[in-house]
This record gives sequence, structure tokens and C-alpha cells, in this order.
Amino acid sequence: MLNKKGDKDERAISVENSSYSFAYKVMSFALLLDVIYRSIVFKQGSWDLLGIVIIGGLAATLYQTRYKIATRSSVKAILLTIVIALVIAAAIVFSNR
Repeated sequence: MLNKKGDKDERAISVENSSYSFAYKVMSFALLLDVIYRSIVFKQGSWDLLGIVIIGGLAATLYQTRYKIATRSSVKAILLTIVIALVIAAAIVFSNR
């Protein structure tokens, strides 16, 4: 049975937030796979879709940083991910020349 509006306990809120997190991850990886598919099969640049993934990740990171829930290790992981992504992107761009 569904709860009435405003009738949520901490567990319900936690499950709801987890579902949003899972949905965000599914959509982000689906967009990334679409970018890869378009690049390989159709030889298209899909920078607009890749931009959506990047902006979504940036928005979540900035929100967490603003409310001071991002830990030092999560910031390090984010920066490492950005560096690795830039290296891979540069390798792909320069290998296609």
C-alpha cells in the first residue's frame, strides 16, 4: 500500500533517494554507451550527449560540496576520474588523426 503524502519515515526516504541514485546511474551509463555506439558505428561526434553526462555529474558534485557532505576521499576520487577521463579522451582524439 502506498503511503499518503507526508507519511514517510527515514527508511522510505532512504529507499527513495537510493532509487534516484540508481536511476541517475542507469541514465548516465546509457548515455555513455549511446555516445560510444554512435562514435564507433556511425562515426558521429556525440558531444551534446556527453555534455549531459558531464553536467549531471558536475551538478551532483557541486550540490554535495555546497552542503558539505562530500568527503576528502570522494573529492580525490572525482579529481582522479576527471584526470583519467581527460587522458583517455586525448588518446582517442589523437589516435583518430
